[in-house]
Amino acid sequence: MRAPGKKNRRRIARPTISARLGAHITLEAHPDGSIFACFDGLSVGLGKFSAGALNSAQDLRTGLALGSFASDGRTVDKGIDLLVRRLARRGLLEYRLGHPRDHEDEVVIEPQVPDYWPRMPTLGDAEIIVLSRFTYLRRRGNEMVLESPRAGALFRICDPKIAAVIAVLSTPQKIGRLRKQEGFPGMELLALLVDCQILFKIDTASGDGLRPAEGDDNLVLWDFHDLLFHTHSTEGRHANPLGGLYPHAGVIPPLPAARPRWPGKKIDLRKFSATYSQTNSPVAALLSERHSTRDFDDQRPITLAELSRFLDSTARVQSRWKSGLHLGDCGPDIEYATRPYPSGGSAYELELYLAVANCEGLARGFYHYDADRHALVPIEVRTHELEALFAAAELAMDAPASPQILITIAARFGRTTWKYSSIAYALILKDVGVLIQTLYMMATGMGLGGCAIGSTNIDLFAKMTGIEFHIEGPVGQFALGRGRKPEASG
Repeated sequence: MRAPGKKNRRRIARPTISARLGAHITLEAHPDGSIFACFDGLSVGLGKFSAGALNSAQDLRTGLALGSFASDGRTVDKGIDLLVRRLARRGLLEYRLGHPRDHEDEVVIEPQVPDYWPRMPTLGDAEIIVLSRFTYLRRRGNEMVLESPRAGALFRICDPKIAAVIAVLSTPQKIGRLRKQEGFPGMELLALLVDCQILFKIDTASGDGLRPAEGDDNLVLWDFHDLLFHTHSTEGRHANPLGGLYPHAGVIPPLPAARPRWPGKKIDLRKFSATYSQTNSPVAALLSERHSTRDFDDQRPITLAELSRFLDSTARVQSRWKSGLHLGDCGPDIEYATRPYPSGGSAYELELYLAVANCEGLARGFYHYDADRHALVPIEVRTHELEALFAAAELAMDAPASPQILITIAARFGRTTWKYSSIAYALILKDVGVLIQTLYMMATGMGLGGCAIGSTNIDLFAKMTGIEFHIEGPVGQFALGRGRKPEASG
């Protein structure tokens, strides 16, 4: 008799990653082989491509498997690989994770940073993984999205069973055991989540998955809500609309400029103000004259001597001292400083970085202001990064040209988060507010022009300085220079 053989098991196809165009993106091919990406009334050139690459590009509407090209060096594959990567760098792609024969999405990956590309590190059954404490699952419209302020992409969860497996990872799980659970989504998804730091690996010695186990001491200092607010209220690490877009126009009427009066008998203060002249107070005069300047006179740029005086009067370290912290039997010595503006807990966590476009006596470039030594230290950056910084400021100010000097206010977050819980990031923003007012007052007093800028790009700053965004990053900007005098009317 023939010995019974093993039963033939049905091989289940592994999910694949496919690139596809965002819902609002279309590709337009011209007769000369040029391809343009069209969205929101804009058209962006992507280059010229072969007929084969143009044909393959049609699959980007439904999804083109990343493993289907650039594998054997063919010209067509090289062309489509180049096209896909150019689309990716401009944030025009999303990625579908699903089975090849199934048209239903399991997970859709939406890039949040321009240089995101799906990567899958190797994982073994013996490894232990857990959700990062910065990870959260939330409702967005009629969808569920999994995201983290540390991640380069968010994950749209289309299958509720996957959400259930993710919930299990709130406690550390051995991958081999996880794979045996019903509804296991596949190693591909786990690897993508590890790559995005939504999941992280821990060793058995520190297998509780708690705060110190994520592998970066600087993250220990952050509360969840503070890091989320930092990344989502700045540019660079999310793909949400940003700036003065009037998103609620036509839905909710605008609030009045002055609050409606409270009922009750008022105490009229104007009779007291009538006897006071602001000329008796230099501070009152400066406050009255202060205004935002967006147009600078490049024929009469600010000078290095003026810049030195400006920085000396607004941001220089005036004194330093140490004080012991008494926690029980002993505590560390903490170093403090004073500067011309107030700071919560005397932390003085703010640093100034100057992008110089036009300053008499100072070369164009990027500098750190060493407030302790009252010195400028040049930082070598790529030309296109410096130009991107100026261009963003010009756009944010709605200005006709770049400012003569663009001051980026960055925070050494650990100076504040080491002491304060729940209110650390709010304190940092309050410090930014008082520093900006100090910069305005000094600029006005010196006959210079200044303008606060509401947006900053934390990813660009990280690339220019080489500092991780959660260690030191921008929290404000201020344009400085000599304002252009208004032309006299005939």
